[in-house]
Amino acid sequence: MSVSIDPSLLLSNNTKTRNSGSNLGKDEFLKILMTQLQNQDPLNPMEDKEFISQMANFSSLEQITNMNSLMQKFLDTQKTTDSILKYSEMIGKSIEWSDSGAEEAVQTGVVKAIKQKNNSIILELDNGKEITSDLVTKISQPE
Repeated sequence: MSVSIDPSLLLSNNTKTRNSGSNLGKDEFLKILMTQLQNQDPLNPMEDKEFISQMANFSSLEQITNMNSLMQKFLDTQKTTDSILKYSEMIGKSIEWSDSGAEEAVQTGVVKAIKQKNNSIILELDNGKEITSDLVTKISQPE
């Protein structure tokens, strides 16, 4: 009896690099399972329990992967939303900022609106100026 192994499944032909601590992906898991099924001993086939167990593991892996992907999207959305909501409390407040960091260069204005641009929060002031939130040195009630 001659058994041939698909050369694309050999580790020496695998050009992908993987981190030593990474988990098996669902594609790799399915390839291993299919290889096991194709190359099993016909006189001693895989028992139903083993096959069902491996399929359950595959299903669990796929669901965990999907859940991880959705959780990452949720967290990314929360980061964006949280930033703009946090800074929205500054609307109507008087702020002081300094472009150069020198005491005499301190400027003031009242925040009219907040916007997000390229992962930065921009404060729109009542005098038409726009500054980034990281320049703010003081927040107070308007006079």
